[in-house]
Amino acid sequence: MNRRVIGLVVVGAALLVLPFLLAVPMMIVGGTSMLFAGSGGSGCPASGSTVQQPQASQAGESAIPASYLYWYKKVGQQYGIPWTILAGIGTEESQNGQSTLQGVHSGTNSAGAAGPMQIGVGGAAGDQWGGAPVHPASQAVNGVATDEDGNSTVSVYDPADAIAGAAKYLIQHGVQSNVQGAIFAYNHADWYVQAVLNYASEYAAGGYTVSAVTEDSATTCAGDTALDSMVSPNAAVTEAIDFAEQQLGEPYQWGSTGPDSFDCSGLVMMAYRAAGINIPRTSQQQWAWGPKVPASQVEPGDLVFFAGSDGTRTAPGHVGLVIGHGEMIEAYATGFPIRISSYGEPSSAPGDQTVVGFTRPWAHAGVTLPASGP
Repeated sequence: MNRRVIGLVVVGAALLVLPFLLAVPMMIVGGTSMLFAGSGGSGCPASGSTVQQPQASQAGESAIPASYLYWYKKVGQQYGIPWTILAGIGTEESQNGQSTLQGVHSGTNSAGAAGPMQIGVGGAAGDQWGGAPVHPASQAVNGVATDEDGNSTVSVYDPADAIAGAAKYLIQHGVQSNVQGAIFAYNHADWYVQAVLNYASEYAAGGYTVSAVTEDSATTCAGDTALDSMVSPNAAVTEAIDFAEQQLGEPYQWGSTGPDSFDCSGLVMMAYRAAGINIPRTSQQQWAWGPKVPASQVEPGDLVFFAGSDGTRTAPGHVGLVIGHGEMIEAYATGFPIRISSYGEPSSAPGDQTVVGFTRPWAHAGVTLPASGP
């Protein structure tokens, strides 16, 4: 959803995709060990659920502008989401509207996200907002755009509308049954989840934590994207995908291996290098290096190959990093930013429709997986 799948620092271990790496203390709501009250029988929450809202800490009242604090609390109560989660996202995205970066108050950032909650309106970020960034409230849209303050105009730059849109997105991604998973869906990076939860704890009187619900055990709700329910086979894959996620929106440049631009094989090579695994440089070499994986056994972290304009089926010229559910992260071509794309479908981009095959770099006979922790 969000622009800042690019950059900063990975904090801690794989918070979501390797469930055994993290045990987070249980949030206490009204003396129970439930995450929230009001979840539907399917496990997928509906707007209007009730949840006991935290009181604001002194730090929260000092750090958050009064207008934003009002809308965080109002929208949190309305959608059944602790307002501190919304505030954590707003802080991380725009310092609660106080940032002067491009896209916060006008236009978009380089990935196509906009407004104080940095909701995707196009480009690499996708269009989660629906409709134009600013449009009449009477216009029907297919997205999270909302006229929260009732002024007849829906604006991604309006704090009330943007916060409500963010709440809708979290609801769609199962925030009431899996808080970490919903935040991860908002921005596919483990450091981001931890940062939002840290702010949520800071802004709640008495602190705020969530239980260790894992992505593979949580109910999948409508609207989930590939990374929302990804379970990584090992820590090396987590690191490789984290690296690739952080490059989303960076430009394609043939022959480049970073740090500010990549070609297709350069991206996957550097992703695995970040995970402590050295793989060959070119897509042709990576394909030959293997080992091959049947399509029915593909997992996140596998490489997917295509003939490409500079290759053939026996020496494929294009490669992407599988993230699950028929999607990959790829450096596609000149003029296209690094992005999440589908593969092997009629609707996939030209060249990505016909898959040559898959390999699994971390399973190569010459690879020793880095230690995943104690």
